[in-house]
Amino acid sequence: QVKLVESGGGLVQAGGSLRLSCAASGRTLSYYAMGWFRQAPGKEREFVAAVSRSGGRLYYPDSVKGRFTISRDNAKNMVYLQMDSLKPEDTALYYCAAKSPAFSTDVYYIADQYDHWGQGTHVTVSS
Repeated sequence: QVKLVESGGGLVQAGGSLRLSCAASGRTLSYYAMGWFRQAPGKEREFVAAVSRSGGRLYYPDSVKGRFTISRDNAKNMVYLQMDSLKPEDTALYYCAAKSPAFSTDVYYIADQYDHWGQGTHVTVSS
């Protein structure tokens, strides 16, 4: 069983940057494919980024491609989401998620595929 804790959210102006972190405990992160999702008030949970177990494969939706970067450090049991050129529509509660078992090179972009979730960290982008 893995426990996930997100941090790094906050208030930022449009065009700014934030780096979210996801700290894992309880089991080594290398067993898990990882993802980031977000949920804005009144909206469904939305896929933001995914990284394979090995870290060699990444996947993004068009809404964040070129602006967001997911990365992982299995030795530190950490996953990151670098968010640049933020827009007001990026405002949401951001969640880190883990999936196991997972093939080493596969990425997953459907929320129901993930087994473990953090509590989320708020990101607010002002215009």
